[in-house]
Amino acid sequence: MIASLNGTIAAVMKDAAIIEVGGVGYEVRMPGSDLASMHIGQKTTVFTRMTVSQDAIALYGFLSKASKDLFLSLQKVSGVGPKVALSIVSTLGPTQLMSAVASGDAAALAKAPGLGKKGAQKIILELKGSIDLDEIEGGAQVPEEAQDSGTEQVVEALVSLGWQQRDAVQAVRRVLQSEHHEGPITSKDVPKLLKTTLASMDRGR
Repeated sequence: MIASLNGTIAAVMKDAAIIEVGGVGYEVRMPGSDLASMHIGQKTTVFTRMTVSQDAIALYGFLSKASKDLFLSLQKVSGVGPKVALSIVSTLGPTQLMSAVASGDAAALAKAPGLGKKGAQKIILELKGSIDLDEIEGGAQVPEEAQDSGTEQVVEALVSLGWQQRDAVQAVRRVLQSEHHEGPITSKDVPKLLKTTLASMDRGR
């Protein structure tokens, strides 16, 4: 089982990244907010989980162990597979996801593509009280270069304004690449990046 990868980002796509380790490129499906913070040539550590089905073998990855742990916890709920679990983690992020489960906020969970209100209520019913918040939050500490809450904030803001998450992630990535921005986005960078990305998306309409 591949538990983690430590290598160089060779490519970033709309729903996956290729991480090169020792000359081998691994295609890793990841949350949109994680992908938006990644740049070709960047060194990274990704916490992974391999899934095997009749149709394919897939590798899912996360920049924080907290996200991976939540991804695994969600799949303990009957009817929730890896694709839906990734969608939930990608849409809400670890902190908002844990808060939604703890408070019974089915509406917040139901925002994830592929998950209806009934599915959200089922997740809350089966996971509420069973997720060790302290343990998961403890695993949320990741290397400084992997932290990019600013990018996630921009993506979440765009989604709240009505944009599709995939479009928001791609737009943020285009802006960062056009401005040759390297490293994580800090809180002070968020307003400027949001304004620039909004202008870019409006022009593309």
